[in-house]
Amino acid sequence: MRNNKFFLLFIVMLIGFGISINAQDLLETLEKEYPDIPQYEIATFKSTRIAIGHSIENRKEGVLQVMAMNRYWNIPNYQGQSFIADKWSARIALEYGISNRLSTGIGWTTLEDVYDGFLKYNLLRQRKKSKNSFVSVTLFQNASYRSESEGRSAIYGGFEDTSFSDRLAFTTQVLIARKFTPQFSAQISPTFIHRGSSLSDEDPNNHFAIGIGGRYKVGGHVSIVSEYYYVANPIKSVDTYGAFALGVNWELSDLMLQFHMTNAWSTVEDVFITQTPNNFNLQDGNFTFGFTATFALHLKQKQP
Repeated sequence: MRNNKFFLLFIVMLIGFGISINAQDLLETLEKEYPDIPQYEIATFKSTRIAIGHSIENRKEGVLQVMAMNRYWNIPNYQGQSFIADKWSARIALEYGISNRLSTGIGWTTLEDVYDGFLKYNLLRQRKKSKNSFVSVTLFQNASYRSESEGRSAIYGGFEDTSFSDRLAFTTQVLIARKFTPQFSAQISPTFIHRGSSLSDEDPNNHFAIGIGGRYKVGGHVSIVSEYYYVANPIKSVDTYGAFALGVNWELSDLMLQFHMTNAWSTVEDVFITQTPNNFNLQDGNFTFGFTATFALHLKQKQP
């Protein structure tokens, strides 16, 4: 009987050893056939804008984004009739995801009567738990044209009519962001701006700037956002200030509502980065209220 028990134990151990070898071989085979698929961070900012400037985010392939961006501000000793605010500016835009990494957009802004378009490409995506790809990088190129007949700047006014090339401006940005935690993301935006015409002979046509921005999620669908742009070689003929914004983003499925306080009047990159005429405070008409509504339309059906 004792010998039978040892024999049975030996058979069980032998079978278990054989199963273990087969399981290991199967695991190695699966690892060869299905290599490690990189996992990327998603929803770093949840919107294509942080507050006033672009984020690294692109719309997915086949998604059309409709945007309405508004600015309201007061002017000291303003003599005209006004409702809620002395002045108002709006930008209406369409943006489309050509692929999951490439998007394009066009827009029209009432202030200065500006038409603009852009291309945006996600060059590098942040990987989860990886030291080799710990940030996301998006390239952004914008071109704008001022059609207003009075000339170079409706913000400052008093400039003569100009040629077609003088009315053009180009903004190039490298957007670098990292999602540190599910709640907190940050971005830095080296920027180069070229304008076909400067405000005066002493002002540069080329500007170098850098933007910083962040998002902190405080609830299931609510986050606090902020941005600031520093210009290394600002305009000299008039006083300008770094564009700043502080606000709240509210996500409602395919609708995003953004509310922010800012000192920027315009919604076009080359203008609000280099030609913001007020410092950020609530005095002397420097307070500007911004409101943006973004709606996404899914034009391309998802593949089963």
